[in-house]
Amino acid sequence: MQSLQSSSLHASPLNPLRKNTNNFNLSNNARPTTKRVSFIRASSSTTNSPPKRQKDPKKRVVITGMGLVSVFGDDVDGYYDKLLSGESGITLIDRFDASKFPTRFGGQIRGFSAAGYIDGKNDRRLDDCLRYCIVAGKKALEDADLGGDKLNKIDKERAGVLVGTGMGGLTVFSDGVKALIEKGHRKITPFFIPYAITNMGSALLAIDLGFMGPNYSISTACATSNYCFYAAANHIRRGEADMMIAGGTEAAIIPIGLGGFVACRALSQRNDDPQTASRPWDKDRDGFVMGEGAGVLVMESLEHAMKRGAPIIAEYLGGAVNCDAYHMTDPRADGLGVSSCIESSLVDAGVSPEEVNYINAHATSTLAGDLAEINAIKKVFKDTSGIKINATKSMIGHCLGAAGGLEAIATVKAINTGWLHPSINQFNPEPSVDFDTVANTKQQHEVNVAISNSFGFGGHNSVVAFSAFKP
Repeated sequence: MQSLQSSSLHASPLNPLRKNTNNFNLSNNARPTTKRVSFIRASSSTTNSPPKRQKDPKKRVVITGMGLVSVFGDDVDGYYDKLLSGESGITLIDRFDASKFPTRFGGQIRGFSAAGYIDGKNDRRLDDCLRYCIVAGKKALEDADLGGDKLNKIDKERAGVLVGTGMGGLTVFSDGVKALIEKGHRKITPFFIPYAITNMGSALLAIDLGFMGPNYSISTACATSNYCFYAAANHIRRGEADMMIAGGTEAAIIPIGLGGFVACRALSQRNDDPQTASRPWDKDRDGFVMGEGAGVLVMESLEHAMKRGAPIIAEYLGGAVNCDAYHMTDPRADGLGVSSCIESSLVDAGVSPEEVNYINAHATSTLAGDLAEINAIKKVFKDTSGIKINATKSMIGHCLGAAGGLEAIATVKAINTGWLHPSINQFNPEPSVDFDTVANTKQQHEVNVAISNSFGFGGHNSVVAFSAFKP
């Protein structure tokens, strides 16, 4: 994979996108090297006392509904069936003329319809980022047995929405800039600002539903969804909400989105065989593949869920967020940011490392990023023989701010079905990845505790832990 070579991106104190930069979203031809010595030491608090899981039904957080929009459609079961079959959703882009781009493919959604979820007039105006959010959110509520009039039975002042996005309404923003340049400011739509800003997905969904609880958006690049799950769960644990809709949404496969990542030299250029382009942990990987969509969960206190007789799908055990505090795009050379985030998530979850036997990895198919994540995982889990690890992005691409949402749904489905989807395109495995990566073919596996990792530009790290619900 090419490194970032544009002179405009070379190092400066405030713009350190320098030569050979990388993080879990970018890659280059150089292997990760240790450039800095850290004198920070990881906390030993995880070993001072045995872990204790939450027992208070007001503070236990359960998953009661899931909703998505993906390259495999908007049905959760259909989405997971496609993943289990090892099908690639990566195709040549035809939404616009991509013939002059060095990367001409992605996880482009086709045939999406918001009929029945968004009225026609608004549907025509909204950016896809917002449309995906609203449809996924309403489908999650249906899955949680809160469709139609049933929604009126809950206290809407204690129901919130926290759906984030990395890029926001990129199409609306791009069209507004084009209108300004070509026709002047009078031709900018009055919806330009409202539909471009990152908080509007959560806001519009709440307005539609009448949810008056906590409502905002988190934008931490590709770590966004997990940040939202973590924050939403904490609102419930603190007694500020009974229920939250949380997750991420993204719609960046447009010329400016593709062009921006091309300029970063972040993307695979395997145009002759797009379906094998996303190949995490394969020695011949050459960059990530853009995807899009939305993935959200309905999260409730156990007490609230039981009172209304909700279908409990899984339990959110805990999570953590932190920052590498190192570089805009590089991972920390010592791996401390990721490993300490995983450790903190296990403490919050009341889980010992030995209990974890499945990891849905961030695994973007970038040269340094894939190995940096693996190395950090090894610092936490001393015995990896019982852990299976897979990469959802190998089939749907990297959905940026929505990635963690779609991967959380895959993680919960793995817990519920006892089947792990494969990591496809494992042709020439990295020898240092001494995990069972569920290479190319699904596997049966009884998941005890699962963690899902997401990392983003700015050094943002986020990890969440799930398990089957046990009363």
